[in-house]
Amino acid sequence: MKRSKKTTAEAAAVTTDVETIPPTDDVVDAIDAPEGEPDLDLDAKSAPADRAENGPFDEAEANAVRPYIDLGGVKILPREGLNLRLEVEESSKRIVAVGLDYAGSSLQVQPFAAPRTTGLWHETRLQIVEQITKQGGTVTDVEGPFGPEIRAQVPVAAADGSGTSSRVARFVGIDGPRWFLRGVIAGEGTSSPEAAEKIEDLFRSVVVVRGTQPMPPRDLIPLKMPTSASTDAAPTDA
Repeated sequence: MKRSKKTTAEAAAVTTDVETIPPTDDVVDAIDAPEGEPDLDLDAKSAPADRAENGPFDEAEANAVRPYIDLGGVKILPREGLNLRLEVEESSKRIVAVGLDYAGSSLQVQPFAAPRTTGLWHETRLQIVEQITKQGGTVTDVEGPFGPEIRAQVPVAAADGSGTSSRVARFVGIDGPRWFLRGVIAGEGTSSPEAAEKIEDLFRSVVVVRGTQPMPPRDLIPLKMPTSASTDAAPTDA
């Protein structure tokens, strides 16, 4: 899959900077969950018991008066020091992920359509583990603040083609009402408890907008450039 070059686009009514960049292969290549016969254990929903109260939220659960940045399939609550990136697939020109840089960490989020009564995270975790293992990475399945998550050493190719290195990443997932939200945490949030708490709070604040249009399970809920938002967040450098 061809990737676009990095470009920068600022939404005039949003005080956080917005970049459009190519999606990272180790994340976007793992979008589709494996096909096969349903498995009762794999179909179980996975989410914190307090998700509806403390997030990530469904649109119907979110505070309507809060100044969210509207990105279509997700809404992001702005805050000081937040930098927002949109990851674009060159072949289709569609936005395939939202990247958030905050407090020394990065968080990539992707919203997917899901069945009403079953979940996608348990099955998707197996696919992510298989993908990273095939790339030569290492993975550990642990219980995190959102439930089961993957802690991984992900191989990364050097920009000059001289070889590969690795980066630490946390893969988290939440099964909501008719949607599934996947997050990838990198940076200080993978090693520092204080930084992890901050980036986890950001993930908790995400609102998923499933909409009423019928969609096959595992289809990416459409994302868009922000058009208008009233925020109190201070501008940050791209």
